[in-house]
Amino acid sequence: MKRVLDKVDEKILEELTRNARLAHNDIAMKVNLSRNAVRLRIERLERDGYVRGYTIIKGMPSTDAGPINALIFVYRKDRMRDAEVVRSVVAMPEVISCNVMSGDLDIVLTVEAMSSDRIHRVWSEISALPGVLNTVTSFVLSCTK
Repeated sequence: MKRVLDKVDEKILEELTRNARLAHNDIAMKVNLSRNAVRLRIERLERDGYVRGYTIIKGMPSTDAGPINALIFVYRKDRMRDAEVVRSVVAMPEVISCNVMSGDLDIVLTVEAMSSDRIHRVWSEISALPGVLNTVTSFVLSCTK
């Protein structure tokens, strides 16, 4: 004989449906029971077939995490005459700044994308440009200003 669910069981099922990883203690506070009582109710709901399993819904990474930034140092074959590399990289939407440098560095690009895969594809496009001799890429770990 199938057991009829009470309001507490329905609330537990509602909370588990919203977040199956919710701790027993968190559910207990929401339904005004002890952690152990919630654990026993969940075990009974599983045994009676009201909860048949827990699943993962695969998706894309959340955009809440924000974009990923990287610096790409570009060395041109002819830094004095090759402006085509600069024209090509500034046309890329992920390139948010392009600085032509003096000294040992040639061009420093700041790249912003929603995934490291996209930054890798941008790097591939840049390194394949005819005037590019070499590149070095560094991911930004943290930004203090």
